[in-house]
Amino acid sequence: MITLRHLRYFEALSRHRHFRRAAEECSVTQPALSMQMQEFEALLGTVLIERRRGDVQLTEMGHEVARRAREILVAARDLMEYARTRQEVLSGPLQLGIIPSIAPYVLPRILPEITEAYPALSLNIRETLTAQLLDELVAGRVDVVLMSLPIDHPDIDAVPLFDDNFLLAMPAAEDMPAHQRPQPETLDLKRLLLLEEGHCLREQALTFCGMPGATQRQQFGASSLATIVQLVANGYGLTLVPEIAVPVEVGQDARIRLVRFADPEPYRTIGLAWRRSSSRRRDFEALAAIVRQVAGQILTDVKQREREAA
Repeated sequence: MITLRHLRYFEALSRHRHFRRAAEECSVTQPALSMQMQEFEALLGTVLIERRRGDVQLTEMGHEVARRAREILVAARDLMEYARTRQEVLSGPLQLGIIPSIAPYVLPRILPEITEAYPALSLNIRETLTAQLLDELVAGRVDVVLMSLPIDHPDIDAVPLFDDNFLLAMPAAEDMPAHQRPQPETLDLKRLLLLEEGHCLREQALTFCGMPGATQRQQFGASSLATIVQLVANGYGLTLVPEIAVPVEVGQDARIRLVRFADPEPYRTIGLAWRRSSSRRRDFEALAAIVRQVAGQILTDVKQREREAA
């Protein structure tokens, strides 16, 4: 009889295309995983894997079985979640995905709130890029994702939490008339510093500035906003900083000048996303309430500091 173990092992192998890496993910030995795959093929009466030196390839049937295995595993996970919905809110394990342009600024503030309010919750954090998180969400490897909206996917629901304005960060030594508020499309694009490809923050900045993704400009290949901000502080260019990141990335750094854009200010909408088939909506709504409250406090503090500095 085919078991969820067969499906889980095969699904891992279909992603990694490597027995050792799949075995490590499944916490079994490589021979044990290989034996399970041979048994799985025998039960189905077909070849799923082309075994090659150093890696594996899926047969045509293997690709289809992998797709169906993912659907069954997600359904099984959602069934377990449904059983937990009769328990208290935000209890048991929860896999939270979060993008890098949000994680350092929100997590340190929300984690103590979550721990205090929901001590029965076992929270695991997964930080990576948007495309990867969406794949993992649909596949059931994460339960909910804190990310930039909108999301256009038939299997995903989302709720907006707050709007995060973008500010222009420039070297403090540069002249700019007092109270001047620039337009994003009027920036010197040759001086605009952006994160490397794959970050949604990069694509948003390009969109706000009316700049096609293929346009050539100065490149540093930075994978973190912290690196970009330090380049600006040392006179290497300009960048767009999300308001939620200001206390951490800029703080009281006198080398950086922050300028608000003219209305309507460019912004991104941050929200929570989860599988439409998930039965943990109550959990996600409780989590959303905490994130919304904490983000509101951070953004209020940023505006208060601006008023005091004016």
